[in-house]
Amino acid sequence: MRRLPRRLILLGFFATATTLQAQTADPARVTLDRLFASRDFAGDGLGPTAWTPDGNGYTAIEASSGGDGSELVRYDATTGARTVIVPAARLVPTGASAPIEIEDYTWSPDAKRLLIFTNSARVWRDNTRGDYWTLDLTTWRLRKLGGPAAAPSTLMFAKWSPQGDRVAYVRANDIYAEHVTTGVITRLTRDGSRTTINGTTDWVYEEELSLRDAFRWSPDGTRIAYWQLDASGVRDFLMINNTDSLYSFTIPIQYPKVGTTNSAARVGVVPAAGGRTRWLAVPGDPRNNYLARMEWAPEGREVVIQHLNRKQNTLTLYTGNAATGAVRPMHTERDSAWVDVVDDFRWLSGGASYTWLTERDGWRHLYLQSRTGSPATLVTPGDYDVARIAEIDVSGGWVYFMASPATGTQRYLFRTRLDGSAPATRLTPPEASGTHAYDIAPGGRFAIHTWTTFDSPPQTDLISLPDHRRLRMLVDNARLRATVARLRKGKQEFVRVPIGGNVELDGYLMYPPDFDPARRYPVLFHVYGEPAGQTVTDSWGGRNYLWHLMLTQQGYIVASVDNRGTPSLRGRAWRKSIYGKIGILNSADQAAAAQELLRTRPYLDPSRVGVWGWSGGGSMTLNLLFRSPGVYTAGMSVAPVSDQRNYDTIYQERYMGLPDENAEAFRLGSPITFADSLRGKLLLVHGTGDDNVHFQNAEQLVNRLVRANKPFSMMSYPNRSHGIYEGANTSRHLYELLTRYLRENLSPEPSRIQ
Repeated sequence: MRRLPRRLILLGFFATATTLQAQTADPARVTLDRLFASRDFAGDGLGPTAWTPDGNGYTAIEASSGGDGSELVRYDATTGARTVIVPAARLVPTGASAPIEIEDYTWSPDAKRLLIFTNSARVWRDNTRGDYWTLDLTTWRLRKLGGPAAAPSTLMFAKWSPQGDRVAYVRANDIYAEHVTTGVITRLTRDGSRTTINGTTDWVYEEELSLRDAFRWSPDGTRIAYWQLDASGVRDFLMINNTDSLYSFTIPIQYPKVGTTNSAARVGVVPAAGGRTRWLAVPGDPRNNYLARMEWAPEGREVVIQHLNRKQNTLTLYTGNAATGAVRPMHTERDSAWVDVVDDFRWLSGGASYTWLTERDGWRHLYLQSRTGSPATLVTPGDYDVARIAEIDVSGGWVYFMASPATGTQRYLFRTRLDGSAPATRLTPPEASGTHAYDIAPGGRFAIHTWTTFDSPPQTDLISLPDHRRLRMLVDNARLRATVARLRKGKQEFVRVPIGGNVELDGYLMYPPDFDPARRYPVLFHVYGEPAGQTVTDSWGGRNYLWHLMLTQQGYIVASVDNRGTPSLRGRAWRKSIYGKIGILNSADQAAAAQELLRTRPYLDPSRVGVWGWSGGGSMTLNLLFRSPGVYTAGMSVAPVSDQRNYDTIYQERYMGLPDENAEAFRLGSPITFADSLRGKLLLVHGTGDDNVHFQNAEQLVNRLVRANKPFSMMSYPNRSHGIYEGANTSRHLYELLTRYLRENLSPEPSRIQ
């Protein structure tokens, strides 16, 4: 999935250097020094928390009161009473001088032991490999998993058995189960290799299906169901490293490009005590299907698999008998475009029914589906989309969900009866506009609530439900909010932009602090425009927002528009109108919106129109410069896909269909097809170590531009990945490059309207 880079959408971020000029900087101005070489805009966060099973309290990781390491504490939800459960002194291994750092943790089912994740290492996007320790809270015995000879940072996805006596984990693509008292390790799979992947997934499954942790304990703890991927047919893409040794070397990444061979996936069930795997007889060609989700049914005799065909327009819910391997379909979902995987699948009534999100009536709604196939119950009727399920209170008969019926730019909490017998009620107070997130306690009495708006950093509080009453502030971010409040800002507005055919696009504009409507200003459009993300949301944008604000202080108007096909809560037709038309429909919408804003707002200078974007936004930038050269003056394209055939199977085929069935649309949607039409200024930026959108895209585009004798500028960052942040000063250098290029090619000085 081509997402907005993680480092650009964090709610808060920390500078990578010590404070420079923090005391002497003008508090009203945003500068690159303040953004990248100080902690002026560093935000606070709550860190990993976990509700207690009774829903009456939560645990959190906090800095040790002794100043060395961290400790685990419990807070009572009602009184706020704080209790240190695990002091840092209990986290010092034998022979060590310092405690291990808790990066994440899970409780055993009886809450008498703790499983601690630490010393993590990055695998593709996230730190999913590391060390695991168990801590017995009755004896305070701290023990590292994996055996005495285990290499550091080699275990993945460790999780308790339902009985709490064992922990299973993945190491080197094999699955193991370890007894937490005796330390006896049982190896459950023995064929793991670079191309036989057990219990975890390959690059494309992780990136596009968000599937990393690929094994599940059975409810009775006697078996483990797991994915196995056979990647032997997937070709390597070779990245080259020219800087880290005297001689260059290649880095092979198994990466299935559009139309090529995928890994073959299957699901098996193995006894937790060791033995033969029983493979489930899922029908179809395993290299042309995806096993996107898998869970045990509550009674523990069957597993349920969400199966997608290669075009991803049919999702079949299969049940598989763990003992025999026999498989039968339980439910099928079809769409003329694509079907989304259901992450809000939850068993109810002991497995007699389950929750299901579907767009079958034109809106994304929650249904209760019977396991026997009887008619489904619509739980959330109405002309609006459910964004996600926040919590289900089975005993109380309530379901809590996120939605925003009036606008796709915000998110609020609603509650309705689980049987669909009553209209939904908004619990987020009506005066609290913006974007809200909730971590709701079991039973639905309390929630950890985080709230942001476009120009306000997040704050987190503990609330009671359903009255949404604040009990106490958890993270107020007061220092950051005060810093942001002191900044010079112009008007910031959300708009609807009509582009014809009764279509209106959500957008925002940020104006210079000294804006004068009698003058003309350059405008910079920030774009993304693909099904993986929105840019126009009423939520804190972190570094991107602050950099854009800096540009407004220099004299630019900054704007953004979400075209059709973005994942806004505006109905199925809105989201799926882009099917087979990526690069075509979305770029036409963006250009039409820019022209409409230029037509109706005379203070926008049509001779100084810039555009920039990253990843899918980089592709959009190229398409706009090449396809609408009369509209855009200059563009900055970071890490773009220049030819859709270069991207991976799951993402590109989901939204464009198969290349042999839609070849012309692949050609017309790819920016490289229209590179000969470039008239404006172009800056192309890419990391040579990008495993997601390969540097190949930049090099192929360079060849096409050179052939057409088109001038352009280019910056490559050696061995940087898709986020282009690795290495000292990289982020600062990149944003200074973007800022300088913009000033040199799109003068910020206002001019008089003639």
